[in-house]
Amino acid sequence: MKKIGPIAVRAGVTLLYAFVLAPIVLVIAISFSGDNFIAFPPQSWGLRWYRALLAHEGFAGGFRVSLTLASIVVALDLLIGVPAAYAIARLRFPGRDALLAFLTAPLLLPTIVLGLAILLVFYPLKLAATYPGLVAAHMVVTLPFVVRIVATALSTLPGDIEDAAATLGASPATVFRRITLPLMLPGVIAAAALAFILSFDEVVISLFVVGPRLSTLPVELFRYVEGRTDPMVAALSTVLILATASAVLVVERSVGVMRALGR
Repeated sequence: MKKIGPIAVRAGVTLLYAFVLAPIVLVIAISFSGDNFIAFPPQSWGLRWYRALLAHEGFAGGFRVSLTLASIVVALDLLIGVPAAYAIARLRFPGRDALLAFLTAPLLLPTIVLGLAILLVFYPLKLAATYPGLVAAHMVVTLPFVVRIVATALSTLPGDIEDAAATLGASPATVFRRITLPLMLPGVIAAAALAFILSFDEVVISLFVVGPRLSTLPVELFRYVEGRTDPMVAALSTVLILATASAVLVVERSVGVMRALGR
């Protein structure tokens, strides 16, 4: 069987990257259009739709809600997910596997099914279209990722260091604070970044929970494209793409993505 040469491999990888990135490049190009509707190539160029984006009240309000919501969700995810992941990765107790299965079960279900189930539970409790309801709904989606990432990062840490510190007289709290926490910090940072991005971009579950006076940015964008096809959508998408890429770059530069995932 004839082996594939390095030039063919590079060409294949280049074509694959071009195929994946082409829609993003197209969206960024359209965002600088000066036309009244989406068309490629644009007939005119400019920053018209970026200026319109800054003046749009619905998007501005949705951005504030999404930013506040994602920040609260990340804080609660870490508060619950990090201790749970530590217990799953480090401790041995009855029901450990059941706890892991329970916390990660939402990953197995389609988002639309989760959204409908959450709405059926929240409506009688009067949690629909409220901040507590949105926070709880987003945590259903983001908490499994936090638990999985932190548990994976912890499972790859060498236990000998912690045992050595305990042997030298360090208390369990000191071992965790001085040894375990610094070693698991890259995984915690990666989990927090992913949870923030997932919460900020979540649209399906949010559509079931939001109301007319409380709406997130992705929901506002979804409602906008239902009736309009102007390049403001591309302008907002470009801003979100750059923000997401910046968050990933910060994680990569600070701790490294592979290190953060425990590899």
